Amino acid sequence: MKSAGAVVAIALAFASGTVCAQTWPAKPVTLVVGTTAGSGLDTIARFLAQGLRERTGQPFLIENKAGAAGNIGAQAVARAAPDGYTAIVATHSTHCINPHVLKGSIDPVKDFQPITTFAAIGFVLLVNPQLPVKSVSELTSYAKERPGKLSYASGNQFGRVVAEWYRQIYGLDAVHVPYKGVPQAISDLMAGRIDFLFADSSLGIATARSGKARALAMTTPKRLSSAPELPTMIESGVDGFVAHGWLALFFPAHTPMEITRKLADLTNSVMTTDAARQFLRKAYSEPMPGSPEFLAKSVVEENAKWGAIVKKAGIEPE
Repeated sequence: MKSAGAVVAIALAFASGTVCAQTWPAKPVTLVVGTTAGSGLDTIARFLAQGLRERTGQPFLIENKAGAAGNIGAQAVARAAPDGYTAIVATHSTHCINPHVLKGSIDPVKDFQPITTFAAIGFVLLVNPQLPVKSVSELTSYAKERPGKLSYASGNQFGRVVAEWYRQIYGLDAVHVPYKGVPQAISDLMAGRIDFLFADSSLGIATARSGKARALAMTTPKRLSSAPELPTMIESGVDGFVAHGWLALFFPAHTPMEITRKLADLTNSVMTTDAARQFLRKAYSEPMPGSPEFLAKSVVEENAKWGAIVKKAGIEPE
């Protein structure tokens, strides 16, 4: 049986957290973005920040900490005070891919308090337009008939691991060519120096619609409303092939749950509006409302999934 003093202490702690949540935010909140200003992630983060400011009356300030595929920003937030005034606008790659391919990555579970997902972004399988294939099955057959002859590019870690997964499923023998970014990889694809790659949907679909590359399929679980002409990898015959990256918010570990839930609710209210849907549609993305529990579960499951693929591919952390 708890002593009277212990009961009082627990009650005071609960009351303190509740009051803190009621008054939060009492000052500006910093949202760290692990990419440069003007990037796709930065643009979406600024849209979110404006909506949060309108709802709370407090500024949500974007702080760009680019480098190491998002790790610099993630590490800064992991070390920040868990008071609800520093959070990271993170990508799926930062928390579910980087820990397996980059040295010095954060611990995606122990270092953060998950807040919520708010947008979903997929990949599109692009091929050199000169390649005589118009479907995933045709590309697979073409590659199987030419072991070691085809090359695939990657402009980021997630794109590479997705390509490795496709290659593993069919036992394809193809040459990997890494690039510093997706635009450079697509440029060589268009020039015929690369045969295929999985590109972020925002850039990949725009390139395909320009006629400079051919899009075969999306890695999303269902067709995008903004690109209904593109089948999914599952529709194309690759069972269970879903690589659906999310954008999400994380606080440092041990941030009070009351504040966490308040920001999750605010974020979902911003990113499920008609204005947000239209904004995300232009980036070939869609709202993905969530919760602290949903995001925490996703981080664990996705790390297990991609970690296994990375291990099987023999990719050593850089």
